[in-house]
Amino acid sequence: MADGTAWPGNNPRDHPGMIQVFLGHSGGLDTDGNELPRLVYVSREKRPGFQHHKKAGAMNALIRVSAVLTNGAYLLNVDCDHYFNSSKALREAMCFMMDPALGRKTCYVQFPQRFDGIDLHDRYANRNIVFFDINMKGLDGIQGPMYVGTGCCFNRQALYGYDPVLTEADLEPNIVVKSCCGGRKKKSKSYMDNKNRMMKRTESSAPIFNMDDIEEGIEGYEDERSMLMSQKRLEKRFGQSPIFTASTFMTQGGIPPSTNPASLLKEAIHVISCGYEDKTEWGKEIGWIYGSVTEDILTGFKMHARGWISIYCMPPRPCFKGSAPINLSDRLNQVLRWALGSVEILFSRHCPIWYNYGGRLKLLERVAYINTIVYPITSLPLIAYCVLPAICLLTNKFIIPEISNYAGMFFILMFASIFATGILELRWSGVGIEDWWRNEQFWVIGGTSAHLFAVFQGLLKVLAGIDTNFTVTSKANDEDGDFAELYVFKWTSLLIPPTTVLVINLVGMVAGISYAINSGYQSWGPLFGKLFFSIWVILHLYPFLKGLMGKQNRTPTIVIVWSILLASIFSLLWVKIDPFISDTQKAVAMGQCGVNC
Repeated sequence: MADGTAWPGNNPRDHPGMIQVFLGHSGGLDTDGNELPRLVYVSREKRPGFQHHKKAGAMNALIRVSAVLTNGAYLLNVDCDHYFNSSKALREAMCFMMDPALGRKTCYVQFPQRFDGIDLHDRYANRNIVFFDINMKGLDGIQGPMYVGTGCCFNRQALYGYDPVLTEADLEPNIVVKSCCGGRKKKSKSYMDNKNRMMKRTESSAPIFNMDDIEEGIEGYEDERSMLMSQKRLEKRFGQSPIFTASTFMTQGGIPPSTNPASLLKEAIHVISCGYEDKTEWGKEIGWIYGSVTEDILTGFKMHARGWISIYCMPPRPCFKGSAPINLSDRLNQVLRWALGSVEILFSRHCPIWYNYGGRLKLLERVAYINTIVYPITSLPLIAYCVLPAICLLTNKFIIPEISNYAGMFFILMFASIFATGILELRWSGVGIEDWWRNEQFWVIGGTSAHLFAVFQGLLKVLAGIDTNFTVTSKANDEDGDFAELYVFKWTSLLIPPTTVLVINLVGMVAGISYAINSGYQSWGPLFGKLFFSIWVILHLYPFLKGLMGKQNRTPTIVIVWSILLASIFSLLWVKIDPFISDTQKAVAMGQCGVNC
């Protein structure tokens, strides 16, 4: 029976450190005589001066205590704001986990996230349809989807840092490498060693351990892994718990029938003590990986780097549903936390750009992980592109320079290919045009606010050691009805940059139209081209503008003051610098042309 792990204790609505867990044995019998699961609450020890690693630390404590008490071969991770929406959820996952061909190399089965309580038009793209229905489905054809933190069924062996059982075909070089480098006449020694090591693992279950033997140590067992690693190395890897260490060898799960419940309970308390992970590989190589607030990306990445595959399961009826933040401020804070986690990974040793090139991570899977951690940096050019149309209107210069016919054809073909790719993705995935447009809008909203803040906060943490604490995002509740939470305004500095972009573009449009009126009809033609880009930026930021207005259609004064102040400072600096005008032209304008007149 699988262990269903859920509700890690970093939720302020629950007790700190509390973990609610389904443990799969000794919960009574049903009418057919089958054992029923029981509900057990586990509260890990917390003391001042110890790093508890938030959700990742809670999940690692849960792995250990569940291994000691029941040792189910599979674990189900569901967050506290999610619930079962289908009685067949576990069966859907087990169809893959217990498959004779795929099961031995599958680290987890990931389900898409679906949400309740979101407004009809999904103003802030809370459903993330493009990510869950296009990106994740695409990854399922490479090495599998990323782990997204909830709605995921794990193979316990993968969390322990063990390698999967791979076939000879799995150990062949990636098809991209083979196509680029040509066929190999002779396999390298490292490839053969890796192949032999992988092929030695069999699907036979490890022996059932006797408790007396466990107390004395684990020497003498014939399992290959216990022969390869000494007891000291095992303690350094898993911690000083012989019972837990022995459970990691049992690939099919379960505990010996002769175990003493009192001793197991004592051991369970030991493995969740706050100092248990000291000088071990927990959070570094095994379990949920520490070092980022988005521990889910790191954890899945480490498994894929070892050669495991993951499965994306999308049954017609969503297996899990949850709640999401539906007001603007909470949504931006959620996106900030995700983006900050990506920046932390970017500057860590686990960065996919350089980590583990000798492993079994496929090239395209690596590219997907790189895209997942570098996207916050795109906020820098995005801010520039959103401001440039207004600059062109203010300075009467056009954003697009004159180009040759050949270069024009190249750009037309490039944009046509991008457009065709988008159409094909929508047709293949079944995503509607409205969902796609909402995703595009919030990409600009998040890029000009949360992503930008994440880049600077990440740099402060890496360069200056200034850590940023995050709070769990407030999720929607519809107690007041009519999506009342959607219109709630909460002040946050994340609102200032997008509002500034809006003000600059609106000022630019007014300045451009005024200039065209004063200059005559011949200036209206170029004006329409410039206005198009500014209007395009404003259309992308339209949901943000509606969020600022709230239900009373009134923007808070503090946001307006800050945005107008920043827009004015930027405009004055630009007029002072004016990079479009050469030094000679400036001198002529000031009447100081000298010999160049």
